[in-house]
Amino acid sequence: MTTTELPELIELHQLAELAGPRMTRRRLCEIEADGRRFPVEAFVLGSASPDAPAVGFFGGVHGLERIGAEVTIAYLRSLVMRLPWDDTLHRQLETVRLVFMPLVNPGGLWLGTRANPNGVDLMRNAPVESAERVPFLIGGQRISAAMPWYRGPLGAPMEPESAALCELVETELMGRPFGMAIDCHSGFGLADRIWFPYAHTPRPIAHLAEVHALCEIHDDTLPHHRFVLEPQSRQYLTHGDLWDHLYLRACDRPGMFLPLTLEMGSWLWIKKNPRQIFSRHGIFNPVIAHRQQRVLRRHVAWLDFIVRAACSHARWVPTGAQRADHARRALARWYDSGGPR
Repeated sequence: MTTTELPELIELHQLAELAGPRMTRRRLCEIEADGRRFPVEAFVLGSASPDAPAVGFFGGVHGLERIGAEVTIAYLRSLVMRLPWDDTLHRQLETVRLVFMPLVNPGGLWLGTRANPNGVDLMRNAPVESAERVPFLIGGQRISAAMPWYRGPLGAPMEPESAALCELVETELMGRPFGMAIDCHSGFGLADRIWFPYAHTPRPIAHLAEVHALCEIHDDTLPHHRFVLEPQSRQYLTHGDLWDHLYLRACDRPGMFLPLTLEMGSWLWIKKNPRQIFSRHGIFNPVIAHRQQRVLRRHVAWLDFIVRAACSHARWVPTGAQRADHARRALARWYDSGGPR
């Protein structure tokens, strides 16, 4: 059995060498695909204090959506290349912990599949069941690994990649005064969407006021942005969402944990280059170089905003009457019109 590295893995290992002792590299597990073995790894920068806010960046959960991994790696590269000269970054890293898992599903990237090498969709693999009616197939199914959105066998443990992601989140991001996760994907649509839980129910989350406050500083700070921030349940419901599972677990622990999913709208790329629709890769990724560069520029800047928000969470997280007001306005903004649509 051979060990073959993906281009993304080669770049990550180069960045780890450039960062030197300022970056911690953790091997979480190994995955076999097509007779080859791939490491599933995490890369950590910043404060070791358990009281520091922490942000996790995740990509490559779906192997077809390479742009998610590329955005995550591009942001990590921007940080590593600033380490030799940027005093402001060093001061920032004294107060925040940054955790990167850019290739959650390296076997799927190697095979060019949405699922992992076992045919399991990692974002349908958690032990969370929707009590609502979910869309056929897309909401998660246990019929066959030969069909998309397969959840895995009933009662089986989570896949190694899913379990590694959960272990990393629980040890690095939960139990702190403030933690966030950003999971980068591409998906059909003409807009970039930022989703927050839940995916399994249209019920509002416990930290709805905090999400609304984040949305307000986002709109005020980036007034020309093109993101749509909303609960995932407004689009569709699913079984087995990893972030629902982790958020529910975090609610039983001290501190605050807000997971967000970035869904980059791939129809924007197809609209400008319709020939992409004839390629599985092109359906989910920009294939023309200047469009990919534009996507990376826009989203790297957005990830930097998220880190700044985490560092300064005490200045915008609402309390008391302000929190009640944010909750009221969030319900009016996202839930008064009903459930998923």
